[in-house]
Amino acid sequence: MAKRPTIVHTIPALRREIARYRKSRETVALVPTMGALHRGHLALVRAGQQRADRVVVSIFVNPTQFAPTEDFGSYPRTMKKDIDALADAKADLVWAPSPSVMYPTDFATRVAPEGAALAGLEDKFRPHFFGGVATVVAKLFTQVTPDFAMFGQKDYQQLRVVTQMAKDLDLPLKVVGLATVREKDGLALSSRNVYLSELERRHAPVLSRTLKACAARIKAGEPIAMVLEEGRMHIRQAEFSVDYLEARHALTLAPVATLKDGPIRLLVAAKIGKTRLIDNLGV
Repeated sequence: MAKRPTIVHTIPALRREIARYRKSRETVALVPTMGALHRGHLALVRAGQQRADRVVVSIFVNPTQFAPTEDFGSYPRTMKKDIDALADAKADLVWAPSPSVMYPTDFATRVAPEGAALAGLEDKFRPHFFGGVATVVAKLFTQVTPDFAMFGQKDYQQLRVVTQMAKDLDLPLKVVGLATVREKDGLALSSRNVYLSELERRHAPVLSRTLKACAARIKAGEPIAMVLEEGRMHIRQAEFSVDYLEARHALTLAPVATLKDGPIRLLVAAKIGKTRLIDNLGV
């Protein structure tokens, strides 16, 4: 039976464990998660193990990044299963604070990111989101004091926001973005995939297929606006409602008009049934 990681729920307990690592001159990688772990999260753990001596996985469903109309209450919570998976993956420490630990009653400070956080993508549809993400990630960074922080590229705008925040605040760590882990049919792994019905799951890979087709056409020199409009139409034909399918500069997320404006990242968000999925791909 795999050795279970140490699990801590309070700031003093977390700091004792981190101090023990530092006393041994060990480096630390942090994998921030909201639980409901899948193969993508475990790939981040493995990548952290390649870069650092110790891997800390945070599990916290962050209420400040959910709007009242979103799925905070029903978001999958599978702590026992998550701990078993992290034991198999040989993670060292699980940081699992309660909401009252992260946001005590007198909590009064929030991070308000700009730049990529105001790119008109996720922020257009979830204006509360990046403030909540930036605040909780800033707290995780200061709590764990990692040398590396591991994020998946599936949440690409989030990755850009977090990377810029660490840079702007002079935080002594490196944010590492890892390639999206996918199912065999191309669907990006996500904790929200469990919401998909059998029929919706069959339609879901249209997002990744459309991204690949659009990227190939743009790379071949076809007009970006035309390619994207036809891509949106193709996604709608698969029973999705499209929030956006956009071509953006891969670093700033500013709009691009031609290949010369690159490097280019394609980003998509669309809803099928009650489930909203996002994905992205470089051109």
